[in-house]
Amino acid sequence: MPIKRLDEMVEKVKKLKAKTIAIAVAEDENTLEAINEAINSGFAKALMYGNKDKIIKCCEDLNIDYTRFDIIDEKDPVIATKLAVEAVKTNKADVLMKGLVNTDKFLKAVLDKEKGLLPPKTVMSYVCAIEVPSYNKLLFVTDTAVLPYPNLEQKAAMLKYAVKMANQFGIEMPKVALLSAAEKVNPTFQSSTDDALICKMVERRQLPACIVDGPVDLFLACDPKASEIKGVETTLSGEADILICPSLEACNIFYKGLMLFAKGELAGLIQGTTKPVVVMSRSESKKSKFYCIALSCLMAEDNK
Repeated sequence: MPIKRLDEMVEKVKKLKAKTIAIAVAEDENTLEAINEAINSGFAKALMYGNKDKIIKCCEDLNIDYTRFDIIDEKDPVIATKLAVEAVKTNKADVLMKGLVNTDKFLKAVLDKEKGLLPPKTVMSYVCAIEVPSYNKLLFVTDTAVLPYPNLEQKAAMLKYAVKMANQFGIEMPKVALLSAAEKVNPTFQSSTDDALICKMVERRQLPACIVDGPVDLFLACDPKASEIKGVETTLSGEADILICPSLEACNIFYKGLMLFAKGELAGLIQGTTKPVVVMSRSESKKSKFYCIALSCLMAEDNK
């Protein structure tokens, strides 16, 4: 049966072999709390790179047993990050996770052409699974963090990654909504033209199997009553699994609105890398950070 709640995902991950998480600059309380909970749940192990004294002090302040962690002492954040990336690249770890290091420095190591985790000419994107109490299943939303204005090639990659993630949640034929402000193709807006081309690419099996429609607005995507009200037929039936947004700006505001006003929780990952990469926003809840680790372990299973 498809997984419809993030706690159901956690229960699935608990049944899998524990994955090793390489944490870059691990002296961060939120990161330590989240990884400690993942270890307590039985699906993760920790390989930490950073200032050992600070990591131990943080653990003591949080009443966490630091002896359960494998800690490699490296006080330089840039070097610690490179070592964490190397551990994942050489299969000493299954997942890379950002700790107390600036995102630009972290991604620079991930994107290194020789020593990083992104294959040449591969599109990097971000997909998150969001649980909102008022929706009857999870929403896979992209791109909230990487691609400012995705072009046709990038949008095709976003769909590919989101469908792959949905498949891991037991959704064999996910419904994909290519979001816009309206449901009409308008040449003035390149995004809406790209949406129509994406639909044709799916029809001709150039992209993974899914039920796709676009451009559509959010009502047609997620409200079963909207099709009749607006007089627009859509294969989505107001039951979208995946929402692909026209820009990072729109997507970021949308997902943060769900977090703030709709009591949403999320699990998200960088996509396109050879191994799962966890980059968590400072504004995300402790619970969402835990879910991100669980998701990374689920997707690492797919890389075996």
